[in-house]
This record gives sequence, C-alpha cells and structure tokens, in this order.
Amino acid sequence: MAEKSIIIIGGGIAGLSAGCYGQMNGYRTSIFELHDKPGGVCTAWKRKGYTIDGCMHWLVGSGPASSFYRIWEELGIMQKHTFIDHEEYWSIEGSNGKSLVLYADLGRLESHMKELAPEDSDFIEDFVKGLRKLVGFDMPVDKAPELTNIFDKVKMLFRILPYLGLMRKWGKMTIRQFAERFKNPFMREVCLAPMGDLKDFPIFALMMPLAWLNQKTAGYPLGGSLKFSKTIEKRYLDLGGKVSYKSPVAKILVKNDKAVGIKLADGTEHRADIVISAADGRTTIFDMLEGKYINDKIRGYYDNFSLFPPLLYVAYGVARTFDDLPQSVSGFNILLDEPITIAGKEIKRLPLHIYNFDPSLAPKGKTVMKFMINTEWEYWDELYKDPERYKAEKERLANELLAILDKRFPGLSEQVEMTDVATPMTWVRYTGNWKGSYEGWMEMSLGFGMHMDKTLPGLDGFYMAGQWVEPGGGLPPAAMSGRNVTQIICKKDKRPFVTTTP
Repeated sequence: MAEKSIIIIGGGIAGLSAGCYGQMNGYRTSIFELHDKPGGVCTAWKRKGYTIDGCMHWLVGSGPASSFYRIWEELGIMQKHTFIDHEEYWSIEGSNGKSLVLYADLGRLESHMKELAPEDSDFIEDFVKGLRKLVGFDMPVDKAPELTNIFDKVKMLFRILPYLGLMRKWGKMTIRQFAERFKNPFMREVCLAPMGDLKDFPIFALMMPLAWLNQKTAGYPLGGSLKFSKTIEKRYLDLGGKVSYKSPVAKILVKNDKAVGIKLADGTEHRADIVISAADGRTTIFDMLEGKYINDKIRGYYDNFSLFPPLLYVAYGVARTFDDLPQSVSGFNILLDEPITIAGKEIKRLPLHIYNFDPSLAPKGKTVMKFMINTEWEYWDELYKDPERYKAEKERLANELLAILDKRFPGLSEQVEMTDVATPMTWVRYTGNWKGSYEGWMEMSLGFGMHMDKTLPGLDGFYMAGQWVEPGGGLPPAAMSGRNVTQIICKKDKRPFVTTTP
C-alpha cells in the first residue's frame, strides 16, 4: 500500500497525538503550528529565570489503574517523567477564619468535614461513600466511540452498571444544589462562594478529581506543561514526523469537496491526502473553510453553547520558599478583606497557586506564585484596542494583587524579582483559541460524555481533533482525540490500527 500523507494543523496535545499515532500506523505526517513551540494551551514561558506554567496542575492517567495510562505510555510520557501525588486538592477559606481542605485521602476528608459541620454528618458520609465507589470507576479509551459496535456497547453497559445508581444520584446535582444540602452555614459558603459564575457546574465533575487523587492516578509531572509537551514532540519526531513552527494556516485547500492541503499565511501551499485540524474549531470551520461545510447542528454549537471562561494570569517570582505550606493541586482559594475590581467586576475571592512542589520552575531557594482568575473576554478584547490603557490595567492589577500577597506574607513585596501578567488576549495571540477559552465547551452545556463528529458534512479527506470535538476539555481528551481520529482514518483505509511504546 502506498504511504499516504497527512497534514495536521496545530501542534498542541491533540495535534501531536494525531501525529504520533499517524506515524505509528504508516502515514507520513507533517504538523504546522502557529507558535514557535509545541503544546498549544499546554505551555509555559520563562521570565527572568522563572517558569510560569500555563496549564497543568495534574495529569489524569498518571497511575496504571487508569485506562489513560496506556495512552501516556504510547506517547512517551510515563518513561520520561517523575510524578508527585498531592495530599490536598484545594483549600477554601471561609469568613470565620477556617478553611475547608479537600484531602485526597477520603478518610481524612470525611473526618475533616465532620469536624467542620457535625450537624451534616449523615450527608457527609453519603457524599464520601459516593467518592469511595467512584474510585473504582474507569472508562475504557482503547477504541474510538465512532467505531464501537453492539458488542462493545453491551460490554460498556456491564462495566458501568454498578455505577448507574451513583450517576443518577450525583450526576445531575449542581454545585449550587450540593451546597444547599448542608445545614452548616460555613459549608454552604465554602462550597458555593469560590465557584463564581460556575455554580451550576455539576458536582460530579468535582467528585471525579477527588476519586482520581485518592486512587493516585492524577499526579503532577515535575517540570510542568512545556516539558510535558516537548516530551510528546520528541516522541513524534523520533517516529519520523515533521513540525513546522511559526507557520499559521490561513486556508484549507479543497478540490471537488475533498481537502487536499493547506495554504499558510505567507502564501505557500502544502498538499496531502488527508488534512486534520487540531486548531481552534471556529477558525477552522468559519475561516479556513469559509463556513462552506456546516449544517444547523454545527452552527448551533458555535451560536448557543457555553464556553469555559478565559483566564487572567498574574505571576510573581519571589526570592523565598514556602516549605511550611501544604503542597496542593489547585492551591488556595483566599478570601479578601476588601474586594478587588477585575474586568469591571468586584472580586472577593482569588485562586492562588504556590509552586512549592516543583523546584524546576524557579532558581534554587525561590518560588513562583500565580493567580489564575476566570475573567471576561469582552472586557479584555475591548481594552486591547487601546494599548496604553491595556498596559496600565495590567500594571494596576499586578500592583494591587501584590499588595494582597504582601499583607498575607509580610515582606513579600521586597522579595519579588519577576512579575508577569497574561490576559485572554495573550492566549488568543499564541494559541488562536476562540475568545481565549482554555477548554472549549463547558461540559454542563452538552451533557456528560457527549461526543461530536470529527468530520464535516460534505467534505471528504478532512477530520477535526481536540477540545472543540471532545467536550469537557483537558489533556487526556486531547490526547485521546488524536488517537481516535487516527483509528477512524485507519478504519476507512482498511488497515489495522497499531500502537507502540518507546
């Protein structure tokens, strides 16, 4: 069989994954990436010797009990990275001076919650019972959903049968409804207050991380996001793939309703038998393909579905360590004495990450601290049109947030050696993500486990991969998406799908 060629648009995790699996299966692949480094949203950047991580807090599949472990083995991650398992998921401060700490150890979590809210012991026991049962839940990822047959579906049904009651009970409960179940006012406050506009997010989506942490299948890879992405890039290059950086794609070339290649922003054209877009979904469909291959269903996604809000990052490199503070996945949700205004809204709580668990991100004896704040796209989009106002607002926020930190850690402002602010516009410039959304569609707007078509109506030889066709976002779905789309291509070409490990 003649070797077929595949062009992949985007060198994020989905694009790199599609490239790796394409090479494993005898295709000749080339990736064209907008930025000058791999990873897309899974990235980091250096400032004055400090590394600001832009993505990863954990990796689902870091332990062999998870089916995702196999994918990370195939992509070369498990052989090259050391993982640490945090004891805490999140620490949320209340107005009474206490904090709810979401421990990875479920026994410790149950005891802690009961100490804080003894009147809610029955509900807490019920909640932790659900978490314990959820620890054993693992969805198979070996076969693309589009390729499953009746026998696969029956096997899946038997696999999830023991968990159906759990899903019925907790699957549709929102965080708002969960908080309202508590009699204790402190518990209602700390369960609800840090969620901002995400109060109607399903509680099940927060239960899963606690189960994974307890199972030790969601560890943090030392070195963070960019090291992680470069590991998969190396795996891809070792398999014979090619990457072109600083190569933004302007148009997907189509002949007789078949994708035949791409045209770059510089005017050069590249041809291939198959084109996969692992780039921004909206840009792909409405710009690169000029909106010619859509239907009402696809248009409805982009007109009606909710997006994960974009992020504002404010980071500091400080000449001190925080050895006395616990190491945490999501850090600390701190309650402010006075609200701060961000993007026109008063904010009373801030999520603070202290990277005291990864010494590779800062010089010896020093630490990176970072606020990662959900924000409003429209505000930053408008502000960006006035460069002076945009710059002044970033400086204001950096100064005001540092003052908050200095009050909490006296003398810290004197120890700051690096300050960096990244807005949603930063993400748009470097990743092209629509409205700066870091995980695409919000799961609650689509329904748990929904899958979108990886093809477009009326267009042959073309596929999509990544967060815009894998609702819920995150690194495992991105890697799985690249794997799945390769399986679909292999099936169409009547060749067996094979995988290897380095």
